[in-house]
Amino acid sequence: MNKGIEIARGKTKILYEHPGQPEMLVVKQTDRLSAGDGARRSEIAGKGRLAAQTTSRVFRLLNLCGLPTHFVNGGEDDDDNEMLVRRCNMIPLEVVVRGVVAGSLARRNPGLQRGGLLIPRMIEFFVKDDANHDPQIAPDAIVSQGIASAAEVSAMSEMARLAFEILAHAWRRRDVLLVDSKVEFGRIASGDGKGSLVLADVIDNDAWRIWPQGREDRMLDKQVYRNLETVDEEALARVKSAYEQVAEMVGGFPVMRSGTVAIFGGDGDQSERVERIAQALGQYGLPAIRHVASASKTPGYVLQLAQQHDATFPRLLYVAASAGDAALHAMLSSATTNPVLNGDGDADEAALQCAKIFALEDTVLFGRTLLVQTNARSAVLHADAALNVPLPMPLNSQTA
Repeated sequence: MNKGIEIARGKTKILYEHPGQPEMLVVKQTDRLSAGDGARRSEIAGKGRLAAQTTSRVFRLLNLCGLPTHFVNGGEDDDDNEMLVRRCNMIPLEVVVRGVVAGSLARRNPGLQRGGLLIPRMIEFFVKDDANHDPQIAPDAIVSQGIASAAEVSAMSEMARLAFEILAHAWRRRDVLLVDSKVEFGRIASGDGKGSLVLADVIDNDAWRIWPQGREDRMLDKQVYRNLETVDEEALARVKSAYEQVAEMVGGFPVMRSGTVAIFGGDGDQSERVERIAQALGQYGLPAIRHVASASKTPGYVLQLAQQHDATFPRLLYVAASAGDAALHAMLSSATTNPVLNGDGDADEAALQCAKIFALEDTVLFGRTLLVQTNARSAVLHADAALNVPLPMPLNSQTA
């Protein structure tokens, strides 16, 4: 990858300017591995390639789901362990989302059962300060010390939680439990979106705990390296093998499985409703097929279309929008083995139900559904806040 001068170097990565694009940086992952704030350091040949692959694949997934990140492209074998990212002014915080009691949380809270699920998820902030072992910091202190605004603390908490849930879904589909995850944030330094908050830095096998089959003794993350009693070639080979397994599994994360929704309007009067449902499906990236077919007037046509679609599309849902006429829904349900949903209600709700069904096996759709639901809740809260803003006093008002 074309890169300019080196501008920064960390424990496991190097940052370079990108010639001709000052708003971009090139991130190069190295073969170094460290633990204990750098107290333990090793070199594993090929670790940089695995770290770049894992990070780029995670960011591609988050981008597809709609979360804002600094990632642009790169990270695969032909990119020389390098990624192209948007330049950010990093916020010196680590945001940890915990879904299971483990690690430092278990050590700090001996009353909590190790391995117990945390619902709702626990979110903690730590200052990036190796000399002081990354001390924990309260949200109020982040604001009072000028590290980030209250709005940014809230946004970081929500974005970190969403990223955790998306990755947890991806790992569950591979029978792996995501225990916790660590992310970092930056503010876009220039260009479009300058100053906006994005997920940044790297998210690789050093940034989470993962337990296959929910068993800590089968961990595949950096804790394998931390737990080594003796660091020799054989031990480092076991660590590399774990990182290789993780990179391979994460390779399937940013893949959206094709799914189609066939929307049937019972008559011509339902054409507008069919179109509204199709538009609502668009926010999830779901393609729609539109039909007008009546169970009473054109029953043969309904059956013909259902047979054709079932034979054509591997992942298919039907939506019957028939203005309360149950016959169309019943006919489609009898004619196909695919789910048939009622489309007579709210178009957005019908689209959401379609997305939820596909999301069971599709992490991209799961993430998009999660974001749509989060944005809907946020809109309600903003509307409530606006409604309760105190009205300004009239200019001629007087106090007694």
